Amino acid sequence: GGFGTTIGFHRGLAHRAVKLNPVVEQFLIFFAVFNGSGSPSTWIANHRNHHANSDTVDDVSSPRHGGFWWAHLRWLYQWEPSSMKKWCPDIMRPRYTFWTKVQIPLVATSLCFGYFLFGWAGFFWIGAIRMLYSLHMQCFVNSLLHLKADLAEGADSSQNIWWLGPLQVAAWGENWHGNHHDRPASACFSRHWWQVDIGWYVICGLEAMGLATNVRR
Repeated sequence: GGFGTTIGFHRGLAHRAVKLNPVVEQFLIFFAVFNGSGSPSTWIANHRNHHANSDTVDDVSSPRHGGFWWAHLRWLYQWEPSSMKKWCPDIMRPRYTFWTKVQIPLVATSLCFGYFLFGWAGFFWIGAIRMLYSLHMQCFVNSLLHLKADLAEGADSSQNIWWLGPLQVAAWGENWHGNHHDRPASACFSRHWWQVDIGWYVICGLEAMGLATNVRR
Protein backbone atom coordinates (compact mmCIF):
# COMPACT_ATOMS: atom_id res chain seq x y z
CA GLY A 1 0.00 0.00 0.00
CA GLY A 2 2.83 2.39 0.77
CA PHE A 3 4.28 1.91 -2.71
CA GLY A 4 0.88 2.61 -4.24
CA THR A 5 0.53 5.91 -2.42
CA THR A 6 4.08 7.27 -2.59
CA ILE A 7 4.82 6.17 -6.18
CA GLY A 8 1.42 5.85 -7.83
CA PHE A 9 -0.56 8.67 -6.23
CA HIS A 10 2.10 11.09 -5.03
CA ARG A 11 5.02 11.07 -7.44
CA GLY A 12 3.23 9.66 -10.46
CA LEU A 13 -0.24 11.20 -10.64
CA ALA A 14 -0.12 14.24 -8.34
CA HIS A 15 3.21 15.69 -9.50
CA ARG A 16 3.74 13.90 -12.82
CA ALA A 17 7.35 13.36 -11.75
CA VAL A 18 7.38 9.95 -13.44
CA LYS A 19 5.34 8.37 -16.22
CA LEU A 20 4.49 4.80 -15.30
CA ASN A 21 3.62 1.90 -17.53
CA PRO A 22 -0.24 1.83 -17.58
CA VAL A 23 -0.40 -1.69 -16.12
CA VAL A 24 2.08 -0.83 -13.35
CA GLU A 25 0.16 2.37 -12.66
CA GLN A 26 -3.11 0.49 -12.23
CA PHE A 27 -1.50 -2.05 -9.90
CA LEU A 28 -0.13 0.78 -7.76
CA ILE A 29 -3.52 2.51 -7.68
CA PHE A 30 -5.09 -0.78 -6.57
CA PHE A 31 -2.65 -1.14 -3.68
CA ALA A 32 -3.16 2.50 -2.62
CA VAL A 33 -6.96 2.16 -2.60
CA PHE A 34 -6.78 -1.28 -0.96
CA ASN A 35 -4.65 0.22 1.80
CA GLY A 36 -7.19 2.96 2.53
CA SER A 37 -5.63 5.96 0.76
CA GLY A 38 -8.90 6.76 -1.01
CA SER A 39 -9.66 7.26 -4.68
CA PRO A 40 -7.06 8.79 -7.04
CA SER A 41 -9.18 11.85 -7.87
CA THR A 42 -9.79 12.82 -4.23
CA TRP A 43 -6.19 12.23 -3.15
CA ILE A 44 -4.64 14.11 -6.08
CA ALA A 45 -7.07 17.05 -5.85
CA ASN A 46 -6.40 17.53 -2.13
CA HIS A 47 -2.66 17.18 -2.58
CA ARG A 48 -2.40 19.69 -5.42
CA ASN A 49 -4.57 22.08 -3.42
CA HIS A 50 -2.19 21.64 -0.49
CA HIS A 51 0.87 22.53 -2.57
CA ALA A 52 -0.81 25.51 -4.22
CA ASN A 53 -1.94 26.97 -0.87
CA SER A 54 0.65 25.51 1.46
CA ASP A 55 0.76 27.04 4.94
CA THR A 56 -2.02 29.53 4.28
CA VAL A 57 -5.61 29.63 5.51
CA ASP A 58 -6.63 27.91 2.25
CA ASP A 59 -4.34 24.93 2.87
CA VAL A 60 -6.67 21.94 3.31
CA SER A 61 -4.51 20.26 5.95
CA SER A 62 -2.35 22.91 7.61
CA PRO A 63 -1.65 22.46 11.34
CA ARG A 64 -1.02 26.21 11.49
CA HIS A 65 -4.72 26.98 11.08
CA GLY A 66 -6.26 23.97 12.76
CA GLY A 67 -3.69 22.47 15.08
CA PHE A 68 -2.03 19.07 15.10
CA TRP A 69 -5.15 16.90 15.17
CA TRP A 70 -6.86 18.90 12.45
CA ALA A 71 -3.88 18.37 10.15
CA HIS A 72 -3.43 14.78 11.25
CA LEU A 73 -6.94 13.44 10.83
CA ARG A 74 -9.92 15.73 11.41
CA TRP A 75 -9.63 17.61 8.11
CA LEU A 76 -10.34 14.38 6.23
CA TYR A 77 -13.86 14.30 7.67
CA GLN A 78 -14.69 18.00 8.10
CA TRP A 79 -13.14 19.81 5.13
CA GLU A 80 -15.06 20.16 1.89
CA PRO A 81 -13.39 18.00 -0.77
CA SER A 82 -11.18 19.93 -3.16
CA SER A 83 -12.82 20.65 -6.50
CA MET A 84 -11.73 17.83 -8.78
CA LYS A 85 -12.53 19.77 -11.95
CA LYS A 86 -10.23 22.54 -10.77
CA TRP A 87 -7.37 20.56 -9.30
CA CYS A 88 -7.23 17.33 -11.27
CA PRO A 89 -9.03 17.52 -14.64
CA ASP A 90 -6.39 15.13 -16.00
CA ILE A 91 -7.53 12.49 -13.51
CA MET A 92 -11.20 12.68 -14.50
CA ARG A 93 -10.87 9.78 -16.90
CA PRO A 94 -12.56 6.37 -16.67
CA ARG A 95 -9.38 4.50 -15.76
CA TYR A 96 -9.05 6.70 -12.68
CA THR A 97 -12.67 7.52 -11.76
CA PHE A 98 -13.44 3.79 -11.82
CA TRP A 99 -11.63 3.46 -8.50
CA THR A 100 -14.06 5.85 -6.80
CA LYS A 101 -16.85 3.35 -7.46
CA VAL A 102 -14.99 0.36 -6.04
CA GLN A 103 -13.06 1.91 -3.15
CA ILE A 104 -15.59 1.00 -0.43
CA PRO A 105 -15.77 -2.71 -1.39
CA LEU A 106 -11.97 -2.76 -1.70
CA VAL A 107 -11.43 -1.21 1.73
CA ALA A 108 -13.98 -3.61 3.23
CA THR A 109 -12.13 -6.52 1.64
CA SER A 110 -8.82 -5.14 2.88
CA LEU A 111 -10.20 -4.91 6.39
CA CYS A 112 -11.79 -8.36 6.46
CA PHE A 113 -9.66 -10.70 4.34
CA GLY A 114 -7.43 -11.57 7.29
CA TYR A 115 -10.46 -13.03 9.05
CA PHE A 116 -10.91 -15.66 6.34
CA LEU A 117 -7.26 -16.68 6.70
CA PHE A 118 -6.72 -16.62 10.48
CA GLY A 119 -10.07 -15.83 12.09
CA TRP A 120 -10.47 -12.87 14.42
CA ALA A 121 -6.73 -12.67 15.03
CA GLY A 122 -6.27 -12.16 11.28
CA PHE A 123 -9.01 -9.53 11.20
CA PHE A 124 -7.38 -7.70 14.09
CA TRP A 125 -3.73 -7.76 13.00
CA ILE A 126 -3.85 -8.10 9.21
CA GLY A 127 -6.95 -5.95 8.80
CA ALA A 128 -7.73 -3.38 11.48
CA ILE A 129 -4.29 -2.77 13.01
CA ARG A 130 -2.53 -2.75 9.62
CA MET A 131 -4.95 -0.19 8.16
CA LEU A 132 -4.95 1.97 11.30
CA TYR A 133 -1.15 1.97 11.39
CA SER A 134 -0.92 2.81 7.69
CA LEU A 135 -3.45 5.64 8.07
CA HIS A 136 -1.49 7.31 10.86
CA MET A 137 1.82 6.97 9.01
CA GLN A 138 0.25 8.80 6.06
CA CYS A 139 -1.32 11.43 8.31
CA PHE A 140 2.02 12.26 9.94
CA VAL A 141 3.09 13.78 6.60
CA ASN A 142 0.40 16.45 6.94
CA SER A 143 0.72 16.99 10.69
CA LEU A 144 4.14 16.23 12.15
CA LEU A 145 6.11 17.11 9.02
CA HIS A 146 4.47 20.55 8.88
CA LEU A 147 4.66 21.29 12.59
CA LYS A 148 6.90 24.34 12.89
CA ALA A 149 6.08 27.19 15.23
CA ASP A 150 6.47 30.96 14.91
CA LEU A 151 6.47 31.20 11.12
CA ALA A 152 5.00 33.99 9.02
CA GLU A 153 1.80 33.34 7.07
CA GLY A 154 2.67 31.35 3.97
CA ALA A 155 6.22 30.57 5.12
CA ASP A 156 7.23 26.98 4.36
CA SER A 157 6.68 24.77 7.41
CA SER A 158 7.70 21.47 5.80
CA GLN A 159 10.56 19.58 7.40
CA ASN A 160 12.55 16.34 7.28
CA ILE A 161 12.31 13.90 10.21
CA TRP A 162 14.73 10.99 9.78
CA TRP A 163 13.29 8.65 12.42
CA LEU A 164 9.81 8.66 10.86
CA GLY A 165 11.09 6.91 7.71
CA PRO A 166 11.63 3.39 9.11
CA LEU A 167 8.16 3.53 10.68
CA GLN A 168 6.61 4.24 7.28
CA VAL A 169 7.96 0.94 5.88
CA ALA A 170 7.26 0.89 2.10
CA ALA A 171 6.60 4.65 2.11
CA TRP A 172 10.06 5.32 3.63
CA GLY A 173 11.12 8.49 1.83
CA GLU A 174 7.97 10.50 2.52
CA ASN A 175 9.68 11.56 5.74
CA TRP A 176 11.98 13.82 3.66
CA HIS A 177 9.05 16.17 3.27
CA GLY A 178 11.12 19.34 3.47
CA ASN A 179 13.12 18.13 0.48
CA HIS A 180 9.91 17.40 -1.39
CA HIS A 181 8.47 20.87 -0.83
CA ASP A 182 11.78 22.38 -1.92
CA ARG A 183 11.64 20.47 -5.23
CA PRO A 184 8.08 19.14 -5.66
CA ALA A 185 8.56 18.25 -9.34
CA SER A 186 11.32 15.74 -8.53
CA ALA A 187 10.54 12.03 -8.21
CA CYS A 188 13.43 11.74 -5.75
CA PHE A 189 12.79 12.92 -2.19
CA SER A 190 16.32 12.32 -0.86
CA ARG A 191 19.15 14.82 -1.28
CA HIS A 192 22.02 12.89 0.32
CA TRP A 193 23.26 9.31 0.00
CA TRP A 194 22.28 8.54 3.58
CA GLN A 195 18.67 9.68 3.12
CA VAL A 196 16.81 6.44 2.38
CA ASP A 197 14.04 6.80 -0.20
CA ILE A 198 12.59 3.40 -1.05
CA GLY A 199 10.06 4.84 -3.48
CA TRP A 200 12.91 6.37 -5.50
CA TYR A 201 14.78 3.07 -5.58
CA VAL A 202 11.69 1.33 -6.94
CA ILE A 203 11.23 4.03 -9.59
CA CYS A 204 14.85 3.59 -10.69
CA GLY A 205 14.27 -0.16 -10.94
CA LEU A 206 11.13 0.36 -13.01
CA GLU A 207 13.01 2.78 -15.24
CA ALA A 208 15.77 0.22 -15.81
CA MET A 209 13.12 -2.31 -16.90
CA GLY A 210 11.44 0.17 -19.23
CA LEU A 211 8.35 0.41 -17.03
CA ALA A 212 8.89 4.06 -16.02
CA THR A 213 9.86 6.98 -18.26
CA ASN A 214 10.14 10.77 -18.07
CA VAL A 215 11.63 10.48 -14.59
CA ARG A 216 12.32 13.92 -13.12
CA ARG A 217 15.37 13.98 -10.91
